[in-house]
Amino acid sequence: MSTQKMLAEKTKTAAQVASLVNTGDTLDYGFGLTQPDLFDTALAEQKERLSNVMIRGTLCVKPRQVIEQDPEQKHFEFQNWHFSGYDRKKSEQGSMSYIPFNFGEGPGIYRNYLDVDMAVIKTSPMDEHGYFNFGISNTFARACCDVAKKIVVETSTEIPVCYGNQNSVNISELTAVIAGDNAPLFQLPSSPITDIDKQVARHIVPLIKDRSCLQIGIGGMPNAVCSALAHSDIKDLGIHTEMFVDGMVDLVEAGKVTGKYKQTFNGEIVYTFALGSKRMYDFIDKNELCVSIPVDETNLPFNIAKNDNVVSINNCLQIDLSGQVASESSGYRHISGTGGQLQFVRGAVASKGGQSFMCLSSRFVDKDGQPQSRIVPGLDPGTVVTTPRSDTMYVVTEYGIVNLKGKSISARALALISIAHPDDRDELMKQARDNCIISRKYW
Repeated sequence: MSTQKMLAEKTKTAAQVASLVNTGDTLDYGFGLTQPDLFDTALAEQKERLSNVMIRGTLCVKPRQVIEQDPEQKHFEFQNWHFSGYDRKKSEQGSMSYIPFNFGEGPGIYRNYLDVDMAVIKTSPMDEHGYFNFGISNTFARACCDVAKKIVVETSTEIPVCYGNQNSVNISELTAVIAGDNAPLFQLPSSPITDIDKQVARHIVPLIKDRSCLQIGIGGMPNAVCSALAHSDIKDLGIHTEMFVDGMVDLVEAGKVTGKYKQTFNGEIVYTFALGSKRMYDFIDKNELCVSIPVDETNLPFNIAKNDNVVSINNCLQIDLSGQVASESSGYRHISGTGGQLQFVRGAVASKGGQSFMCLSSRFVDKDGQPQSRIVPGLDPGTVVTTPRSDTMYVVTEYGIVNLKGKSISARALALISIAHPDDRDELMKQARDNCIISRKYW
């Protein structure tokens, strides 16, 4: 049977596909930009006939109707691998639950431990060979499809076609195809670069060498590093990252990225998902420079460490005087997720010539308008450790940069206090003494 005939036979309305969902089913909505919209609305409209339907999703970029129409979870339960701002609010309302994991383990977790009755993923329309592309959010999509009893795609002409591997599904594998609404993709605004971000970048950039292989996270500080690199004399950079961000387009257009000294995917930029502006989506669309690969290939530390001079740059929320890094929760309030931070920290440190940087502002302003130190004697109760102290390498604030590798607890505490806000240093020193975090030599 021709692919076009199969497509005609398998094309269904969102309501028809939602009618295939049964009480007790487990569904998977995919990751970020590849979450379905028409199906989500149709399923929510059929809630009264359903109960105990569990839905997994990741990084929701718009409201999910199965949550909005069922906030008390009488019909649907929504579990999430990594929170967006929307997800955070829903978690605080009790309408969503986080699933802890290291991002790079995703494909293995699906294949070894999870059941999926139906996977519903937004993709580009079918190509001439019968394939639907989800490369903009490759992640663990192929593994999810491999274990799913039913696979459904909701197509969108707005989804970029991304070259790579394990980044598509064939019409022969599908239960149904929903013709989507082709709405413009969500665009994530670039965080503005503050003076603090620029100061942090100034501490990092002198340590980055020619031929380094970059992993850069999201936010103002990573944006500032990209901007500084784009205006530096550094050359022949490579990129091996989990998230493709707008700043990487700037680096390419500034002529800083060649990738010709990478040990894996030589001459190519590899990533597992992208989120940003339309300019960036247009850049990766059918661009052979950019290769979309599963998250176990991007994020497992031994894959990261195959490249020399890996530089990992990430944000965090809080760090204690021993070097424990909190990047995903504030107390019991869950904010984002473990993601790939720990795996890139470990992969970078294991890389020949590799470096890991943990960035944070020295202070934040609390809900009462009072400044609080992000460097603390101990993490707040309920706060999750994302990167253990034994893994932490460079820590950077606007006041300086310190390397914790090989340092005792006393030396770590003194180093971190030296880059805290000047108005917090005396109190941190007092707390370090009072709690015997530093030895008597420094009292």
